[in-house]
Amino acid sequence: MFGKKERTMIFMARSTKSYEERMLQLEKKEQESLEKAKQYAAQKRELKKRQKDVETKKRTHRLCQIGGAVESVLGSAIEEDDIPKLIGFLKRQEANGKFFSKAMQKEPVANTEEV
Repeated sequence: MFGKKERTMIFMARSTKSYEERMLQLEKKEQESLEKAKQYAAQKRELKKRQKDVETKKRTHRLCQIGGAVESVLGSAIEEDDIPKLIGFLKRQEANGKFFSKAMQKEPVANTEEV
């Protein structure tokens, strides 16, 4: 309907801002977007940190429960010197017939070292 020249004239007539003003406006929006992106990245890092903290607390609790269960069966506290003996015992049980895995109803671990 309109020729190229008429469309250009209509477009120019609609725009009251100069190219420089429009460029500055776009740059401002770009900076705001970058700042928002930095905020989102910081929030994401904080969430990951919180998740890791929760998982660490759960693991620590589980390990304490396991240690308490072992000590209750033995009837005495486990000393640091006893830990390698306990590990060796469990590995031998696995090597001899997967007794520990069967008792726990778990699949045996693939790379169990023989002691």
